[in-house]
Amino acid sequence: MPADTVPSTASTPFPVASPVSVPVTGWGRTAPTVARVIRPRTYEEAAAAVRACGARGGIARGLGRAYGDAAQNAGGTVLDMTGLDRIHTIDVDGGTVLCDAGVSLHRLMEVLLPLGWFVPVTPGTRYVTVGGAIGADIHGKNHHVSGSFSRHVLSLELLTADGEIRTVSRGTPLFDATTGGMGLTGVILTATVRLLPVETSLMSVDTERARDLDDLMARLTLTDDRYRYSVAWIDLLARGASTGRSVLTRGDHAPLDALPTRARRDPLEFRTRRLPAAPAHVPEGLLGRTTVGVFNALWYRKTPRSRTDELQRISSFFHPLDGVPHWNRVYGRSGFVQYQFVVGYGREEALRRIVQRISRHRCPSFLAVLKRFGEGDAGWLSFPMPGWTLALDIPAGLPGLGAFLDELDEEVAAAEGRVYLAKDARLRPELLAGMYPRLAEFRELRRTLDPRGVFVSDLARRLGL
Repeated sequence: MPADTVPSTASTPFPVASPVSVPVTGWGRTAPTVARVIRPRTYEEAAAAVRACGARGGIARGLGRAYGDAAQNAGGTVLDMTGLDRIHTIDVDGGTVLCDAGVSLHRLMEVLLPLGWFVPVTPGTRYVTVGGAIGADIHGKNHHVSGSFSRHVLSLELLTADGEIRTVSRGTPLFDATTGGMGLTGVILTATVRLLPVETSLMSVDTERARDLDDLMARLTLTDDRYRYSVAWIDLLARGASTGRSVLTRGDHAPLDALPTRARRDPLEFRTRRLPAAPAHVPEGLLGRTTVGVFNALWYRKTPRSRTDELQRISSFFHPLDGVPHWNRVYGRSGFVQYQFVVGYGREEALRRIVQRISRHRCPSFLAVLKRFGEGDAGWLSFPMPGWTLALDIPAGLPGLGAFLDELDEEVAAAEGRVYLAKDARLRPELLAGMYPRLAEFRELRRTLDPRGVFVSDLARRLGL
């Protein structure tokens, strides 16, 4: 079923053809840098932009949802790939889609759900491009079952530094360097992705409360295999006997026979809800310890101790914040840091220590989630590994934040864990090799494939990738 004429839903402030120098930042809105931004509309324009990158090189960018500096390039070129947003073919019988890298997961859901298919992996926002999903090797609430996004990519087309467009198949070194490679092996142009069959566009959701971190980990360990999707919101301001208290939400795609009669008339309808945008200017300190503490306590207490088989929209279950445009503004002009790490199974004591340290430090995070990872995928810089992953947002202006996060990095490294590069904005480079054992291979492949250093980003310079 061809769909090349489907209009794009992507929006961007960047130019269509002629480059212009503008400040560029990540979703956390910290450390903006100025780059020449160009938005190619064809593969030929993308190749021309790569050839014209200049001494400071270039990096591809999607919808700007990487939290840190992965899609920034100070003094160089940034290629806004959202202009390449065609869905070429959908194999309705086989369950695959071939699309441009600039297509968003939101657009795929709009097109695929009415056909009975869903994206195999989605993070906490659907406003991520397919190219960004591959470059960051994104994960979701189903990693313990489905792995990360790259596991479902059959092949991709990659524009490399020599101007060649290569078809890259899974199982090859270039595929493994590109999936999770943060755009540093080339510009992803297209991808063929295997999809997930669904009967409805609703989720069947179970919710329960966990009284503390140990209770939460026990519940996840004992029963997670019963659910395709699983995530726990965790109150990181709770202390004492309540340290790590959580709300655990798990579910799966609802079967047709679970829907009430009225909903069965259009069971695959994809509906989203849009709330007013966050204001452009928010007072500094709005999300401080007091306000977040009150929010966290209310959120925990209002949640039923146990609720089963609740029907929720896909957008509510996976992407609640997408309903609030520009929600990242609520942190004020200083922005925020999203910190995510993973430590392996058997390292639960390290996780306990880190959660206790965050609680004692009184980090005002109301977007903190804990998940279990399954087997990692083959990407050399792919983040997931079997273990526990905790992600939290912290206002960037919190006093002493840099030194505190450095201490957490040391804890993670000592536990043989790692931090997520797609969310990182401040990791010290000397810790990187211990976190990513195949880093040397990645660097060597980059030297061979891109000897002139055409593809580069602020993240790559900071960490020596």
